[in-house]
Amino acid sequence: MRILVAGELNLDLILQNYLSFPALGQETLVEDITLTLGSSGAICAAGLAKLGNDVSFTGKLGCDSWGDACLDFLAKLHVESSRVVRDAAVKTGITVSISGPRDRAMVTYLGAMEAMQAAEIAARGWDGLNHLHVSSIFLQRALRPDLKQLLAEAHAHGLTTSLDPGFDPQERWGHDVIDTLAEVDVFLPNEVELAGITGLSDPEPALRSLENGRTRTVAKLGRNGCATLDSGKLLTVPAFAVQAVDTTGAGDSFNAGFLHAWLRKSPLIDALRFGAACGAISTLASGGTTAQASEQQVRELCGDRP
Repeated sequence: MRILVAGELNLDLILQNYLSFPALGQETLVEDITLTLGSSGAICAAGLAKLGNDVSFTGKLGCDSWGDACLDFLAKLHVESSRVVRDAAVKTGITVSISGPRDRAMVTYLGAMEAMQAAEIAARGWDGLNHLHVSSIFLQRALRPDLKQLLAEAHAHGLTTSLDPGFDPQERWGHDVIDTLAEVDVFLPNEVELAGITGLSDPEPALRSLENGRTRTVAKLGRNGCATLDSGKLLTVPAFAVQAVDTTGAGDSFNAGFLHAWLRKSPLIDALRFGAACGAISTLASGGTTAQASEQQVRELCGDRP
């Protein structure tokens, strides 16, 4: 299975396990610090590669040391990066994540993340690709206006598509996202993103409002697991109970697991469980890619549940 991931690309500086959450004018301490590959798309790509998929990444980096580090991380994670564009006019982005076992807060400098355009993604063609996954459209400001057209082009060349919208830092959301779903096969929002995009706080009516006859919407609900509609009925899978160290990228690892199973036409309930297991396993170490699951680890964890 050959998958192209189009997304933002940046480093994550993770400040782990704060004693108290930072407040203006005050200083707090953390227990550990990690510099690793960040971005929703890159973490998902790494998770897909760990599960045995042939994964290429396309995004934009500056011609700087942070960009070099991103490419080094991709290579170590077995994600092919020849489609990544380097641009001296922009700086590579970075996210500072203040993280604990239950949740995290993030501060991001977008830089090159907001400069990638749809034409740059399509320019390399679609030959040999089976699936296109796009992430964080609210950060990819140059891509967003032409995203629906890009997805339609991918469909025209025989690819399936998926989209993780990511959080909108401006919390405007916008109705163009719903319109774009006409060209999306799998939509993967978390509960905050689902509520923001639909205006509905209850996941079930929110899921129903997005039904369009094509798109499979899977809502990631954190400690409440995940949910989707199956033949008009709500289908839920609980989260796996693990001793979480760091939740950074857990939703992106869920995406990788679900897509891995869905692309192989696994039963829907199995794909949901596979995604939930990948998300849970990824929290067992600091950083979004450090503890990502192999297929064997997922099988072992899922084997503990009927």
